[in-house]
Amino acid sequence: MTTSADTISQQVSAELHGSVTIIVLGASGDLAKKKTYPALFSLYQKGYLPDDTHIIGYARTKMTIEAYHDRITHFIKIKDETTKQQLDKFKSMTTYQSGQYDQDESWQTLDTTIHQSEEQRGISPGKRNRVFYMALPPSLFVPVAKGLKKNVYAKEGLTRLVVEKPFGMDTESSNQLARELNALYSEKEIYRIDHYLGKEMVKNVMMVRFANIFFNQIWDRKYIDNVQVTFKERVGTEGRGGYFDDFGIVRDVMQNHLLQVLSLIAMERPISTDAEAIRDEKVKVLKCIPPIVLEDTLLGQYVGANGKPGYLEDDTLKNKQSKTPTFAAMTCWVQNERWEGVPFIMKAGKALDDAKVEVRVQFRNVAGSLYKGSPRNELVLRVQPQEAVYVKFNNKQPGLSYQTIQSDLDLSYHDRYKDLDIPDAYESLLLDLLRGDHSNFVRKDELEAAWKIFTPVLHEIDRQGANIDIKTYPYGSRGPEELTSFVRKYGYDRSDANYDWPIQSLSSSGNQ
Repeated sequence: MTTSADTISQQVSAELHGSVTIIVLGASGDLAKKKTYPALFSLYQKGYLPDDTHIIGYARTKMTIEAYHDRITHFIKIKDETTKQQLDKFKSMTTYQSGQYDQDESWQTLDTTIHQSEEQRGISPGKRNRVFYMALPPSLFVPVAKGLKKNVYAKEGLTRLVVEKPFGMDTESSNQLARELNALYSEKEIYRIDHYLGKEMVKNVMMVRFANIFFNQIWDRKYIDNVQVTFKERVGTEGRGGYFDDFGIVRDVMQNHLLQVLSLIAMERPISTDAEAIRDEKVKVLKCIPPIVLEDTLLGQYVGANGKPGYLEDDTLKNKQSKTPTFAAMTCWVQNERWEGVPFIMKAGKALDDAKVEVRVQFRNVAGSLYKGSPRNELVLRVQPQEAVYVKFNNKQPGLSYQTIQSDLDLSYHDRYKDLDIPDAYESLLLDLLRGDHSNFVRKDELEAAWKIFTPVLHEIDRQGANIDIKTYPYGSRGPEELTSFVRKYGYDRSDANYDWPIQSLSSSGNQ
């Protein structure tokens, strides 16, 4: 089933009655200029924003309208004259207002501005919808939410509140944030963004699993030995050590991004593709995962190498004896009939040898195999860069030899879909927001279930502090040298470590 551009536009217009005012809070910040505004412009280019859309940037910084327009379009690439004209029109539909986040007077002025815009656009009562996108530090979530509800809440249309991660630091702080937000807004009005849920390959997980009979039939402990979800970055903290030190790699990447991907891999089939049906199954499987223990954890921190400084050499880092992990490998277990005994290994790190995000499902060895030593089959979903789905399988080496070699069934998007524009994750999620589709946003009970998996081990790491066992690894390496033995402990077979994906040269395979 395909969805045409016209159908998508009709869905947005029907949901919002053809009009919306989008207020970007924190419009002067990096997130807004790098992600939010480029995503909004792309939606505008494709005709997905309602005709009567108006965008208002709001922040404490005082700026002229020219400075505001320059800032929000800095990361938008102008490909040709048509793009330039579209960008000029986009600028004309967005204005800026400065104000405080803790003063009723500022919020009331914003409300007046929005109301005047609604009047000027001829938006009738009942259709005066407002979307508040909080591109803000988490310390401002609740004060801003309160100010908006008291002074700027849409009384003549729909209200939607978009909240960026991090959603707390542990179960208690996350639940507190949820209580305070839900005291002000209904769960239907809140959209918690984890941008990984907007990535093309993450959205494809359900299709791969439930639209293909051959995967659906072997998706359990009888055939799958282990699952790895990997996040690798080549860069270190690079001047963001002061911020990163408050969170660490586990809170920054694993508790949210990687666990969201894992839940889609492990969940049961939902009864439909309805948003709540999908989120119900994600919550169910998260509740089957007991808290991660320190014994199933490997922590690391990068040191200087290859001309690059170590984490503790970051100028913005105040604690020069910090034990904050920049790398972590954690294994969790799904205690249900489908997955009992199958390790799910999450790995994430900065300053590594590669930049990629992928899911690697490794199947069991062939029982009674005629071809001893043949590598295991694997299904790999490459989330980034260059989206791909490929299956590693064993094949007779072409020619006179009867040697077994490993090859792949390869769906690389950049080869197969050459003229297809794959949208940025934020663009995809903003479109879901406008359509009123919660499928790829995080629900309150889902967030609580996720934190319960990580909070005990995070508290144990924090409690041990300077005594925590944290391995060092050189900048630009695979991670701590203990990583190989760590994943092997859970059954991962690296017999195909020299596999060259996706091109394989027969000349180097010993063909006789």
